[in-house]
Amino acid sequence: MAARLARFLLLFGLAARGPASKMKVVEEPNTFGLNNPFLPQTSRLQPKRDPSPVSGPAHLSRLSGKCFSLVESTYKYEFCPFHNVTQHEQTFRWNAYSGILGIWHEWEIANNTFRGMWMRDGDSCRSRSRQSKVELTCGKSNRLAHVSEPSTCVYALTFETPLVCHPHSLLVYPALPAALQQRWDQVEQDLADELITSQGYEKLLRALFEDAGYLKAPEESESAQQGGGAQSLVFETLESCNKAHKELSKEIKRLKSVLTQHGIPYTKPAETSTSAHLGSKTPIDRAAEQLRGDPGLRGNTL
Repeated sequence: MAARLARFLLLFGLAARGPASKMKVVEEPNTFGLNNPFLPQTSRLQPKRDPSPVSGPAHLSRLSGKCFSLVESTYKYEFCPFHNVTQHEQTFRWNAYSGILGIWHEWEIANNTFRGMWMRDGDSCRSRSRQSKVELTCGKSNRLAHVSEPSTCVYALTFETPLVCHPHSLLVYPALPAALQQRWDQVEQDLADELITSQGYEKLLRALFEDAGYLKAPEESESAQQGGGAQSLVFETLESCNKAHKELSKEIKRLKSVLTQHGIPYTKPAETSTSAHLGSKTPIDRAAEQLRGDPGLRGNTL
């Protein structure tokens, strides 16, 4: 009796499903909100630019393509060396934050040592972009150890790795190609022979690090920190600076004339008068002063 009942139930089940029917698996996640936690977090991020090329000590390049995360409170931080830093709010709120805290930009170098990795051009934050500095310290394993926000929209990360435990692992000189090492040797010799000043020495070293790809040109770094703000005036020669000054003076005189024709009195803004009283200089005056200043070369004392 039991066997006949079992056979009946089996036949009834097959008939109910039909010969060609298949069970449908529903894989449609909730799609409410831009930062839907069911979606891959990387698919929600929209970087402003591509990361800079991998640079620095060759042994650190093995970190490229890997990511390391740290969960603190309700936030998950993810550091991908030579790529970016991201932050993800670990909640199911419809507007949970998920964004970029910086894209790989350049090294920070001091005393012939790679001091940290700068990630810039992150998500907008007020009038600028978020940025992060990653300090590399010795550790038993590769791990993101600490994250803080010392100032608004500027983050500080500590990354531990055995790759930097050797005392010479972060020195700049050994990481340079032979041609740039020879160039550095010549700069050191010129300083020793007093052919260049200490200011000229620093300028030449910075240019060398830029050519190596470790640092970005000043205008690039300034633009990144300000979120693409207006760049300051730059003049190649004192003559071009004076020419620009004359053109500006001529335009100011024309505008004064227009105001006078319409009976509008011309008065300088309070901050302009104050600046003049304090002896501050205009961008053009500062540019001219730089051109007249120490070029980094010592004069011929013979």
